[in-house]
Amino acid sequence: MTRIRIALAQINVTVGDLDGNRDKIVSWLQTAKDNGAHLVTFPELAVSGYPPEDLLLKRHFLADCRERLNEIAAGCTGVVAMVGFPEYSGGRTYNAAALMADGRILGVYRKMELPNYGVFDEKRYFQQGAHPLILELGEARIGLTICEDIWVESSQSELFMRENGVIGVLNISASPFCARKHHVRLDVLRRFASRVGATILYNNLVGGQDELIFDGGSMVVDAQGALRCMAKRFREDLLLYDLEAPLTAVGQESELGAFQDGVSFVKASNPLRPRPTSPVAPRVSPELSESGEVYEALVLGTRDYVWKNGFEKTVVGLSGGIDSALTAVVAVEALGKENVAGVTMPSQYTSSETLSDAALLARNLGIGLLTVPIAGIFQAYMAELARFLDGRPPGLEAENLQARIRGNLLMAFSNRFGWLVLTTGNKSETAVGYSTLYGDTAGGFAVIKDVPKAMVYRLAEYVNAKAGKPLIPDSIIQRPPTAELRPNQKDEDSLPPYHLLDKILKEYVEEDRAPEEIVLSGFPPELVHEVVRMVDRNEYKRRQAPPGIKITPKAFGRDRRLPITNRYRP
Repeated sequence: MTRIRIALAQINVTVGDLDGNRDKIVSWLQTAKDNGAHLVTFPELAVSGYPPEDLLLKRHFLADCRERLNEIAAGCTGVVAMVGFPEYSGGRTYNAAALMADGRILGVYRKMELPNYGVFDEKRYFQQGAHPLILELGEARIGLTICEDIWVESSQSELFMRENGVIGVLNISASPFCARKHHVRLDVLRRFASRVGATILYNNLVGGQDELIFDGGSMVVDAQGALRCMAKRFREDLLLYDLEAPLTAVGQESELGAFQDGVSFVKASNPLRPRPTSPVAPRVSPELSESGEVYEALVLGTRDYVWKNGFEKTVVGLSGGIDSALTAVVAVEALGKENVAGVTMPSQYTSSETLSDAALLARNLGIGLLTVPIAGIFQAYMAELARFLDGRPPGLEAENLQARIRGNLLMAFSNRFGWLVLTTGNKSETAVGYSTLYGDTAGGFAVIKDVPKAMVYRLAEYVNAKAGKPLIPDSIIQRPPTAELRPNQKDEDSLPPYHLLDKILKEYVEEDRAPEEIVLSGFPPELVHEVVRMVDRNEYKRRQAPPGIKITPKAFGRDRRLPITNRYRP
């Protein structure tokens, strides 16, 4: 038996940054060689970034991807590499992986199972591959797969791998994060490895792309379903694994793919020069709690969205409430305190407690705090509007006007200093429309858009435990939520208690249950129907809100796409 050292290069690429992605792949390929690797894999569509969406409809984009792939292949010597890229061939586009060695491309595998649910639209862009591809290293056979190929039980890939005696299966992936999905992936890998009877080496993308987070956590699972090693999550990493394999009769030249019985075979032997004889020590990265992984996802998503889009600094409106506090903490963790500014904008309804809490939070985080009172601006607006309001007392328009003034001020700072405005609304509020268009929804990125209110509180506790001190003041956590747009206002004046609201929203939004089914879970019928009504009538608001980080199984926008004009009422 001989060791084949396989490296899983878990890298963070950027959609459309073809030169940057090429250079990163080349750099990590060299690092893998320096660590004694015979074979190295890179994530799904690593050349283009994932998901490239309608860039895939541009022929020149596909041609540029192929050019960068050829450049990577030209420098690939002394090692075999599997690199994900979008392939255009014969008038069709494929989600593909190139197998390269000796300065050339030896073969191309085309993804056979195309997901078309949730955040995935692969059938919009890609044609289905028809043939498995197996790499032969001496007498060892290693199969190539891409993401969904291993999620579909009894798929063509699975059947061919089992029938052709592979000892290992490479799977390159771009599997988006949601809370606790890592455990789902591990179960999928275990079942696939057991059915095929081979070790599976799973390389998952890491990084943020608009709303999506890719959390890495690349893994190796052996043929008995045991987890052998796991890469870091939410970080770039190089995971090494020594696969024990028979390697007799090794030739001197790599050979282009032969084809038999519906399977492509590629022989690559030149890179199998002697490597260090001492085995690599398997490692498994520490498990994260649910709050820990969600927090890491928010930090990574914020950092990548800000920096990949060319911003340096951000601004957060600090209301003294828990949502803006958590948003500011995430921003500081992601970008550094020097790149986060806080703005507090008190009105005549702002209590001294919330104002002092905003200042205390800013001191705890070490960020600058600007104070811009809005009472005078608000009175000027209302004075101009008075003659049109029929002498009636101010109502909802006055409440929303305050929020819009604050949105205008934040955008003024953005325009002046180039700061990206981070909005602070949570999923519970977003779901039922408890927000003001062009007010608290005004901004460039919604950090906690997919975080339910109950989880906001759990994350605040996690942040304080992680810091070893009340980074978010206890008074912020304990105070009843309020928008402070009228005297003595509380969120629960307009909304059900959050602990009930979040449970109903989970069943209606994430599980697509009918109101009658939700009632059977023990909720009052009138409460369920009122929540459903609020969710359905506020699609127009959600459509105009900024993008935000997906952390639940079904997020608004990417996952849940409903018509605005819609008379269906369950």
